[in-house]
Amino acid sequence: MEKPYVVGIDIGGQTAKIGLVDARGNVLVQTAIKSNDTEDYKAFIKTLCDAVIRLIGKEYSLSEIRGIGVGAPNANYYKGTIEGAVNLTWGGANQVIPFSEYMSKTIGLPVKLTNDANAAALGEMTYGVARGMKDFIMITLGTGVGSGIIVNGNLLYGHDSNAGELGHVTMVRQNGRLCGCGKAGCLEAYCSATGVARTAREMLEATDRKSVLRNLPPETITSKDVFEAAVEGDALAKDIFEFTGNMLGAALADFVVFSSPEAIVLFGGLTRSGDLLMKPVVESLNKNVMPRWKNKIKVLFSQLKESDAAILGASALAWELGSEG
Repeated sequence: MEKPYVVGIDIGGQTAKIGLVDARGNVLVQTAIKSNDTEDYKAFIKTLCDAVIRLIGKEYSLSEIRGIGVGAPNANYYKGTIEGAVNLTWGGANQVIPFSEYMSKTIGLPVKLTNDANAAALGEMTYGVARGMKDFIMITLGTGVGSGIIVNGNLLYGHDSNAGELGHVTMVRQNGRLCGCGKAGCLEAYCSATGVARTAREMLEATDRKSVLRNLPPETITSKDVFEAAVEGDALAKDIFEFTGNMLGAALADFVVFSSPEAIVLFGGLTRSGDLLMKPVVESLNKNVMPRWKNKIKVLFSQLKESDAAILGASALAWELGSEG
């Protein structure tokens, strides 16, 4: 019997978003659960499966589901494992989690896994601003910095499924910030949402400039606080975005050399800052890129709802699964 639906799941550092998707790419129903409530991956997967069953059970049947596609940090597409996912409370620097196998046994459906940024790239290529493009780079700006690289219409995985960890290129060679991956000076340590908050704390400590951010306990400052201050005209907050955008743009200039993309698509919570981020990113990209690419690479914000892009991308994996059973 042909099974008309799949489930797409996007696992982030704070939440896991779940959607039921039909063959036309419509997210029919969706929900979300916290992804940071436990340090036990088995407990998390059990909670995730329960949430899937509850979501489907409202109007649909588990027997109508072809399979489940999952996008998650540090996912190995070939092995179905999550490896060294330091941004997940149930991950860990040296832990290899048999995610697909354990979830499949728990829920009784086939499960296919890929990196969360790769899933977002698939969603963008199929339904978003990159529709019709065969060469582009997706950069996800959330708790961390992820990337999905599309070359000639295909995701770039590399021989071990770990290709494209562009968030962990080294941007600061000396005395760089410690990154969750164990390295120092990574792009993620500066240009993620948490990186923006770290920049705010450093700038506040290093100067006595006036800023509404001084009204907040330093350890509680978030990228959202910085954005709201910048919108209000706070000069220090604007400088934080300028610093972030300049660094991200310089990194993108190096990424262009690798795959000569038609476009770079920015996705994730940090993109809500709009031109505060986009303007310095584009200026820095064109300042640092080789002359042959200057002013030729499109930098675009994703037009898909944040919850939908990765769900749709993950669901694309599930359509590859067989419909038997």
